[in-house]
Amino acid sequence: QVEVVESGGGLVQAGGSLRLSCAASGRSFSWYAMAWFRQRPGKEREFVASISWGGGSTYYVDSVKGRVTISRDNAKKSAYLQMNSLKPEDTAVYYCAASREGLSASFTPVRQYDYAYWGQGTQVTVSS
Repeated sequence: QVEVVESGGGLVQAGGSLRLSCAASGRSFSWYAMAWFRQRPGKEREFVASISWGGGSTYYVDSVKGRVTISRDNAKKSAYLQMNSLKPEDTAVYYCAASREGLSASFTPVRQYDYAYWGQGTQVTVSS
């Protein structure tokens, strides 16, 4: 069992930066791929970025490539999402998720189905 808690959201002006953190508790954090999803107002929850449990592979949705970096620190049982050059359309509730077990070390899942543990979300608001 893994619990994840997000932090770091807030209000930022367009062009600004935020770093979201995801703290996990429970055993074997290093065996879980991690991801960030977001739910924009009036939209379905969507994939943003993922990182393999091996840490060597990352994957991003096209709309954030070049502006967002996902990382993890297994010793701290934490994952991060560094977001730069933020746009008003990045306004959303951002969710951290830990994958189900048994995935390959280099796999970077993008489907919500592949994630078993979810945080409560943190609000990011980008003003124009």
